[in-house]
Amino acid sequence: MGDGMGGSGGGMGGMSMPIGSVAPEIILVLGAVVTLVFALFAPRRAQGGAAVLALVTLGATAVASAAMLRGPQELTFFDTYAADDAAVWAKLILLGVAAVTVALSVEWFAGDARHGEYYTLVLLSTLGAVVLAGAADLMAVILGVLLSSATGYVLAAYHRAQPRSGEAAMKYYLLGALTNAGLVYGAVLLFGLGATTTMLGLLDALPGADALALVTGTGLVVLGLVFKLGAVPTHAWVPDVAEGAPAPVAAFLTVAPKVGALVALGRVALTLPEADVGWRALIAVLAAATMTLGNLAALGQDDVRRLLGWSAVSQSGYGLMAVVSLGRSDLAVPALVYFLAAYAVANLAAFGVVIELRGRTDRAAYAGLARARPGLALVLVLSFLSLVGVPPLAGFGAKLLLFGATIDAGYVWLAGLAVVNSVISLAYYLRVLAPSYFEPLRAPVAVLGRWAGAATVVCGVGVVALGVAAEPLLDALSVTRLLPG
Repeated sequence: MGDGMGGSGGGMGGMSMPIGSVAPEIILVLGAVVTLVFALFAPRRAQGGAAVLALVTLGATAVASAAMLRGPQELTFFDTYAADDAAVWAKLILLGVAAVTVALSVEWFAGDARHGEYYTLVLLSTLGAVVLAGAADLMAVILGVLLSSATGYVLAAYHRAQPRSGEAAMKYYLLGALTNAGLVYGAVLLFGLGATTTMLGLLDALPGADALALVTGTGLVVLGLVFKLGAVPTHAWVPDVAEGAPAPVAAFLTVAPKVGALVALGRVALTLPEADVGWRALIAVLAAATMTLGNLAALGQDDVRRLLGWSAVSQSGYGLMAVVSLGRSDLAVPALVYFLAAYAVANLAAFGVVIELRGRTDRAAYAGLARARPGLALVLVLSFLSLVGVPPLAGFGAKLLLFGATIDAGYVWLAGLAVVNSVISLAYYLRVLAPSYFEPLRAPVAVLGRWAGAATVVCGVGVVALGVAAEPLLDALSVTRLLPG
């Protein structure tokens, strides 16, 4: 259990309530309140100032989070919340995702008379994912899921006058309502079996519990978390939201919930008695089904945003491989965190190109893009090749780690299937890239503005930088553990 249980001071830290352990969350809440108050009273011409406040909030939260790295690996607030490196790295990734989303949104929502409130929703949705990543108690997991979901529904429907946006939000809401209810019921069952909702308490109490109740509770909790991941069997909202939600929201919702949910799922998995539940085989099957369905469905897509939605589904399958490896490979947690960072920057870069091209989403409309906007075409190439796993980009190191961890865990077949799926994914990415470089330009290519363009370029550079800096990053991640205790 080398990558699952570690650190020091968990027992002592768990029996205290140090406010400093949740300083980043407090800053995020206060910043969201300030941003909301500003948006409510600012005139229309000044609504863009809310974006600046949101960025300042995210920057301050990131500084407070980074200061916690390499600190005590412990659980706080009576073992309900994690203040370990896994939670801190997840926070930093989520804060970066939120900052890029804000930058991508400024010009996109400039025509909305009261778009200042939008940035408050982004901050609160980020907070939900942050809480999910740090949750060491089933009640905290529920809180994170509900906060992330409630704000996500509103964000998905923010273009309320557009039918596709409303349809996407409704599908997201209905599926979320079902799975969130299941998550709560599953948590109640596990509480009944273990007389506690803390993960450390369940770790000791669940072995030998009633088999049917344990399997049912576990299945419902896993179902609620894979909904946030966008994985099979609760994946249907992802392509709809990717296509119908406002493009910056689509970029955010296909990344942020995934980060929090994958870390939370890893913590939950390590609390479960494998001999009684067989959770590892369950997650392996979900990983295989998710990556395969996502890639096969993406092959026939001519809408680039919907293609990116199915790509996001397939990437959830790869991420689940890290969960399968927990407790059997020392590479599992570093692979999990590095994969999340690599996926986030590549997916945001791809959506950034779509946004900077003013929402251009028909695959045929990308013909000749390399001639008209060579920089954007290059970013699209980098993001897609990183998602495939081509060296020396960030995705290569992420998939290499995932494959190694999965093989260490004894799931060679899953690693082999992931390799095959990566090759398949190259086909649908090339369906977009080939016209960009090898077909003539059909019409002038307008762009959105400087904020979106700068954010897109930063993500493109990040795809390369994360790949080049993989070794020092992995050294920093090598001591990261889940469930310190």
